[in-house]
Amino acid sequence: MSYFMVDIESDGPIPGDFSMICFGAVLVNEELDTTFYGKLKPVSEKFNPDALAVSGFSREETMSFDDPGKVMTEFEEWIKENSKGRPIFISDNNGFDWMFICWYFHHFTGKNPFGYSSRRLSDLYCGLEKDTFAQWKHLRKTEHTHHPVDDAKGNAEVLLYMKKEMGLKIALK
Repeated sequence: MSYFMVDIESDGPIPGDFSMICFGAVLVNEELDTTFYGKLKPVSEKFNPDALAVSGFSREETMSFDDPGKVMTEFEEWIKENSKGRPIFISDNNGFDWMFICWYFHHFTGKNPFGYSSRRLSDLYCGLEKDTFAQWKHLRKTEHTHHPVDDAKGNAEVLLYMKKEMGLKIALK
């Protein structure tokens, strides 16, 4: 199995009605040097200016981004090329990130290479600490910038910390 830490930025709360603007993924291994970054043209006329502002892009900029079908096909190929065994999706907030990635995969490619499940980094940490309110974001080494590759890398650093320092049993390939 290969773990892929994923982070997305969007212009609203749900896929379809709103758009995933960009996303990043990092293959979780010791180097954290295998990454993917996609910028996607909006799929809807609707957008929330406050949500879009988090990404750092203007609506005008997003209109020149890549075709979502092309980006999702490239992402699927990247996952295949970099996965040993079944790819596992993991993110900081998988309830949010997963719904966009899953919707975009099914909508544009007809399938999701991650299957039908995902993992949430925070839940793993809270379980190891035996505290549902445990805080972990201070363990990131890479600054949280809202650039999805930076954010995915910082979250992957936390997963590696949990493996090395906290005894998380996870096979990274």
